[in-house]
Amino acid sequence: MREVYYETIVSTVAELCIRSCTLLSPDMAIMLECAYDSEESEAGRGAIGDIIENFNYASRTGLPICQDTGMTVVFAEVGQEVHITGGAFEDAINEGVRRGYIEGGLRKSVVSDPLRRENTNDNTPAVIYTRLVPGDKISLTVAPKGAGSENMSGMKLILPSATIDEVEDYIVSVMAKAGSNPCPPVVIGVGLGGTIDKAAQLAKAALTRSVDARNPDPFYAEMEKRVLKKINDLGIGPQGFGGRMTAVAVNIEAYATHIACLPCVVNMGCHANRHASATI
Repeated sequence: MREVYYETIVSTVAELCIRSCTLLSPDMAIMLECAYDSEESEAGRGAIGDIIENFNYASRTGLPICQDTGMTVVFAEVGQEVHITGGAFEDAINEGVRRGYIEGGLRKSVVSDPLRRENTNDNTPAVIYTRLVPGDKISLTVAPKGAGSENMSGMKLILPSATIDEVEDYIVSVMAKAGSNPCPPVVIGVGLGGTIDKAAQLAKAALTRSVDARNPDPFYAEMEKRVLKKINDLGIGPQGFGGRMTAVAVNIEAYATHIACLPCVVNMGCHANRHASATI
């Protein structure tokens, strides 16, 4: 049994909050450079150029990539051989978010109730997904999620008799409806299967997968490529200025489901698509 201290979790989460909001992940930075080179539209290239300049400025100055520093989503894998001392695990995560957002000068966007809308003033509570796994380590991924892209997401309980083309067409339709609102070029996370809540979790987790990594199942890897092409054929382009680079990746995650249903959740990620990870 390995002891992990409450304060270690707090400081790690705080650092990940700041890093994810101020430094673009390397995979996304490379993909945007490739998108700039591939974009055929002059206006679209100009938009991507501005995006890259913004990311570089944020990196140099330590300022946030975007003024909307999101609601903090945390994916945690906790080893079965870990014993957390000094406090509760979720309390440590929320304290880390509080410190990270206050010390990092990040915008606090979370309200304590969806209808009464009073700001918590420290960006807590986080949305936390915890899995118990073998081993004696804790792996944390912090993924701030802005509202502009989140609001453009979609969910549908598709008939299980639907064809693959019909499923793909639904995913494309979410992007077509969203247009320029989620700040393309986007990353699209898709969750298929499970129950509706499981599909939503899968879609969110899909956004944390590297944009240059396809699904390990060749069936879904090919589906990701087809859907990406269909989306880029829409012609929305970077920031809606037209062109080929509406999306840089479609990441699909699938799970077993009931014979009578086929839940599909499309979670839209903006061109920042922020996330940062660490292992304790």
